Amino acid sequence: MSIRPFGRTDLTVSDICVGTSALGSFPAQYGYEVDEDTAVATIHRVFDGPFTFIDTSNEYGGGASEERIGRAIAERGGIPDGYVVATKVDPVPGSTDFSGDRVRRSVEESLERLGLDKLQLVYLHDPEKISFEEGVAKGGPLEALIDLRDQGVIQYLGVAGGPIDLELQYLATDAFDAVISHNRYTLVEQTAEPLLEDAARRGVAFVNAAPFGGGMLVKGPRAVPRYCYAPVDQATIDRVLRMEALCGQHGVPLAAAALQFSVRDERVASTIVGMSRPTRVEETLGLLNHDIPQELWDQLLPLASAGRNGIETVTV
Repeated sequence: MSIRPFGRTDLTVSDICVGTSALGSFPAQYGYEVDEDTAVATIHRVFDGPFTFIDTSNEYGGGASEERIGRAIAERGGIPDGYVVATKVDPVPGSTDFSGDRVRRSVEESLERLGLDKLQLVYLHDPEKISFEEGVAKGGPLEALIDLRDQGVIQYLGVAGGPIDLELQYLATDAFDAVISHNRYTLVEQTAEPLLEDAARRGVAFVNAAPFGGGMLVKGPRAVPRYCYAPVDQATIDRVLRMEALCGQHGVPLAAAALQFSVRDERVASTIVGMSRPTRVEETLGLLNHDIPQELWDQLLPLASAGRNGIETVTV
């Protein structure tokens, strides 16, 4: 585990970022519930451990994720020194209202739930819900975020989405200090490569989410024959089965290789790993610190380089 500079900002973060989508309890996606006390205990364990970066969003668990993090922050008397808590602006659930007014309300809601008077890092979340032209238009979300930053309500701005071309457009505005990509830089595919390169050139912090591809790279393709929550064809399943077999020959969990694939890339400021119970901190440390011989990387990387071939069914 290491602490890394966060792009051109004055923040530093751990190379693992604690994802909290499930922390607010989202059984429809994750298949399990998370009670409030367990969620708060998880954040306390994070505050006592080596991972100094927490990622949440206005919409996670209908706001419950932020509320539970806020309870832990209050019980600590504030965010501990050296820690960064990032959140995201979202439309009202069920709507695509990404107006400037909605962005301001989203920030106000996050401040109240987290119990803070300013936010260290706020992402424009899933901007693909609207067109880029709407995103940068007068009175739109980008204008509101910049205004909130200029007022000192937000320290740094980020963008977090899926489509790589759209994220490249937003980085070209030079308004953002960080970018999150999910499911696009893993052992299965690396379509985020142009975004990684552009972010590095601009001094923008690149945060890699979903290094396990929605579970396939943890439980294996037999148990989870899906990538990014969508079915994949047999070619991809066979490729990941081969990765799993190679890892088994070296006594390495497939999940360890998947996580370290992201962390070992110096262009990645931090890798988001979801945590919804205290034991996930130790489990993640175990994967992060598991020794992976160079021989295994030499065998895995050619399989990974096949990239998006065979996963055309994934929704983008």
